[in-house]
Amino acid sequence: MNAVDTVVVGAGHAGLAISAHLTAGGRDHVVLDRGRTAERWRSERWDSLRLLTPNWMVRLPGYDYGGPDPEGYMTAGELAELLDRYSLALGLPVLENTPVQSVVRADDGFVVTTPDDTWWAANVVVATGACDVPLVPRAGAGLDPAITQLTSSTYRNPGRLPDGGVLVVGASASGLQIADELRRAGREVVLAAGSHTRLPRRYRGMDVMWWLEALGSLDRSVDDVGDVDRARREPSLQLVGRSDRARLDLGTVSAAGVRVTGRLTGVDGAVASFDRDLADAVRTADERLRRLLQRIDEYVTAHGLEREVGEPDAPPAVALPEAVDRLDLAAAGVRTVIWATGYRRDHRWLPAEALDAHGELRHRYGMTPVPGLFTVGQRFQTRRNSTFIGGSRHDAALVAAHLDVVRPGRSRTEVALRGRS
Repeated sequence: MNAVDTVVVGAGHAGLAISAHLTAGGRDHVVLDRGRTAERWRSERWDSLRLLTPNWMVRLPGYDYGGPDPEGYMTAGELAELLDRYSLALGLPVLENTPVQSVVRADDGFVVTTPDDTWWAANVVVATGACDVPLVPRAGAGLDPAITQLTSSTYRNPGRLPDGGVLVVGASASGLQIADELRRAGREVVLAAGSHTRLPRRYRGMDVMWWLEALGSLDRSVDDVGDVDRARREPSLQLVGRSDRARLDLGTVSAAGVRVTGRLTGVDGAVASFDRDLADAVRTADERLRRLLQRIDEYVTAHGLEREVGEPDAPPAVALPEAVDRLDLAAAGVRTVIWATGYRRDHRWLPAEALDAHGELRHRYGMTPVPGLFTVGQRFQTRRNSTFIGGSRHDAALVAAHLDVVRPGRSRTEVALRGRS
């Protein structure tokens, strides 16, 4: 049995962030990943995907983006390469292709099991991220097997789909981008949309992320949110990172020929049913957008930025044709359904006392009720941007500091002796 003070599970941006802090603090640890460093960015993203955040927001402990295109948007592959270089430059102890099968409490630590080895650790940090297992609604079970089903994690490009139309379910960032790409490729597309968060890519000459950061929206604390569970379930932003800095929302895809309807409520063979709530969802999203733009305008005035930024250029309200509430997919030529309906976490490999009734990790600021078990990279872990590339570093610093105070590092001799017991 191997022995180490701390095992970090997951070598994505959150796992590397906590590893950087542990390395700087001299804490003996190892990072175990089921695949390669940043594996999900390598193998579970579609070909054209770019980050929603501009490059200048890519920040890790000891690293801020300093490349030639701060206003651009990295591809998934570029981000994976950056994280690989970051890990190598800091000498982070990453073991690739080492999936963790179980974490079991043992005396005053944990036994961490992988297919080829076993580790004893005083502490475990779960950094497997918020985008773990694609969430497919129960309605998918009723779909005609002749219709191909994919998720946003398994979709790659229009050319790899069967011929015919496509139903995309979910209209946050992933669903909207995929629907837009398919329509640009000449496919007939139906997009099922429920509640969503609409944003312009740029406003008054600045990237919307610059405004959100300036307003403090991204740093909003979990302590300032009345209903944390609801905040963690909020849909991701309707944005796309492209060189033309184009705006993407239900209005733009509808104008391009995407057939937008309400959220999917059921499937019976080849017949899909949709809620009639689309107009209300669009109206609510537009109202939230107007309130945000008003806050930005007030910020400009309060800080005397009128000469530094552009004039107000609010996007028009979304106007959509009347949506159907029932569609025969076969008759409409739909041969593929893509589920862009979010993710769930699979934590069955962790101690049961760390999980809630829904299988989610119970934690506060990344500290679970199980002594020595921590997490980083969870949605809204401590602040709005906890899952962002540049946001998880704050949570990683907090967990590392907590470890130093509450779980002082074991000496190598003590750890080694424990590993032989």
